[in-house]
Amino acid sequence: MAQVVSISSETETLSHVLGLVEAFRAFDSDNDGSITAAELGGIMGSLGYNPSEQEIGAMMQQGDTNKDGLLSMEEFLEMNTKELELGSCANSLKAAFEAFNVEGDEAVTGEELYEVMGNIGFEISLEDCQAIVASMDGDGDGAVSFEDFKLIVNSLL
Repeated sequence: MAQVVSISSETETLSHVLGLVEAFRAFDSDNDGSITAAELGGIMGSLGYNPSEQEIGAMMQQGDTNKDGLLSMEEFLEMNTKELELGSCANSLKAAFEAFNVEGDEAVTGEELYEVMGNIGFEISLEDCQAIVASMDGDGDGAVSFEDFKLIVNSLL
């Protein structure tokens, strides 16, 4: 029974991180791979928050670890996952990534994710694996590039 609770917790954590990826894409209104202070303020305003320029500046400063004035996907995920217990979920996904990397594939499909996760003992449905891939699939081709997949795994470590 403990494993079921653990899997449920890991699935919830992964869903949270994938929600952050979707939020990043919403904030990145010009799709250039980074969030500016103006984009951050604009999306927060559209969500009903009215942060001051100082508050937006503080948020940007908190997350902008390379000090380029922008938030990258990596910085955004790091900023929003600091307080989470992510080790077990990250390790499962890292094992899946490494399994794919050995094959030398260019991208991960829902079916491949399902197969590898099953092989490492992580019980998850094919539909859930397809949903995970779809939520990370930036170009709509039905697969996730290794760079995108690695970004998610690294944000959980």
